[in-house]
Amino acid sequence: MARTMASDARKKDTREKIQLGGLIVKAGLRFEKRAILLGALIELGHRLKADAGERARLIAIAAEVFGNDNQ
Repeated sequence: MARTMASDARKKDTREKIQLGGLIVKAGLRFEKRAILLGALIELGHRLKADAGERARLIAIAAEVFGNDNQ
């Protein structure tokens, strides 16, 4: 049973990582260096903590991009 739970946890973790990688590709950043991506994500984390309006602005951008997937 413990082995099944560990396997399920690994599968869930792998799926989440694949989905996050897909977001990098969708954003057009597939070929950027990892250091740039990490720096950008760290900077984003700081901005989101400092500015609630930034969160709403970015959600609106993403909603537009995901909405265009259906067209």
